[in-house]
Amino acid sequence: MSWQWIHSSSTPDMTSIKEQAAVSRLISFLQEWDGTGKVTRSHILENFILANKGKTGPELEMEFSQGASLFLARITAWLRLTYMYGTCLDQQLKSIGIFLSAANGQRYIIEFLEIGGVLTLLEILGLKQLKEEAKKESIKLLQIIASSGRKFKEIICESYGVRSIAEFLATSKSEETQEQVQILLDTLGHGNPKYQMQVYKGLIALLKCTSPKAQQLSLQTLRTIQTIVGKAHPSIVGSVLGVLHSLHLEVQYEEAGTLHLMESLPVYIQQAAAAKAIGILAQDSRELAEELLFLNVVHGLMCAMGNKDHTNSQRQASITLEFFVQNFIVVENYVKEAMGEKLFQLFMQDATNLYLNMDAVQADILASNIVNIPADFLARAKMDWPERESSPEEEMQPEDNYTSPKPATS
Repeated sequence: MSWQWIHSSSTPDMTSIKEQAAVSRLISFLQEWDGTGKVTRSHILENFILANKGKTGPELEMEFSQGASLFLARITAWLRLTYMYGTCLDQQLKSIGIFLSAANGQRYIIEFLEIGGVLTLLEILGLKQLKEEAKKESIKLLQIIASSGRKFKEIICESYGVRSIAEFLATSKSEETQEQVQILLDTLGHGNPKYQMQVYKGLIALLKCTSPKAQQLSLQTLRTIQTIVGKAHPSIVGSVLGVLHSLHLEVQYEEAGTLHLMESLPVYIQQAAAAKAIGILAQDSRELAEELLFLNVVHGLMCAMGNKDHTNSQRQASITLEFFVQNFIVVENYVKEAMGEKLFQLFMQDATNLYLNMDAVQADILASNIVNIPADFLARAKMDWPERESSPEEEMQPEDNYTSPKPATS
């Protein structure tokens, strides 16, 4: 039987005859599907995709004489049997996508989930032998499912979806695909209170991966998820600072002429994002600010301030360092000594625009700084956050003299 659509128009007086004929064609079509091989099935799916893209749930039901679910079940069953081998995988996923994305067709999503569809999509992401395009189609289907409501987001997360999706983001070689994964993670992080912390921790873990694009997208998503979660998780400190530190090494290599500017641009974008994220974390929590100091954040920020090839890195690092200088007298003393009187005065007058006012020599001073504040001084600084104008003797003032830190400008 050649491919033909089940539905045909009818007048009221011929409805019964037309319906019987349509049902007969549906049965014949399903029998042909059941008895044929992959070549014919692939041809059927190609025609189905071309003829039905963008149709609503009711329109699909009309095409299949109220039996569209029978065809969806067959495609899904075939997918589950053959996905590991990549047999017609693109056509299978795109065909399923027509059902799942159909307006007023949430029933198809439920039917797909009931036969293990989510687990299959997640398993596809982890199979090395499958092509990137098929994995991107799986991500798109997961996006559709996640966008359909809270209970669907929870099903994905309960299936260890966050881990599978995050691991795929870290290993994917396609930036276009990685951006689709970011959309999915962002969707899972919103309107999903039961599992939003799981998504948040997954994004933090991604900061330690080796993919620059994955790190960049994770930082971007963390900015929005952090406002939903509220209090920052302690594990974010080392991860964010680690991004800044590793980027500094890349910058030093580029200054030595071993990397070209265009090759390093994604790294610089991460550097700027990391510097800004550190500032947000420090302002949000005194405890996190102190922990960042113990992790030698001042050194990393000053290195970023000396990055002459990316002004936004310089600007964001300068704004964040200003916050630490204004709220920890020990930081002010070490920064002033490392910068020198003239550069330090320029910094204090207008930290936001310092990169516009310093020369190449001053930038090199920042990039090559060796600031390493001793732990005992930092321990003393933890006792209080004095005003910037305080003298060293006033550093250990009692708690009731605490002054709220000045927020950094953005």
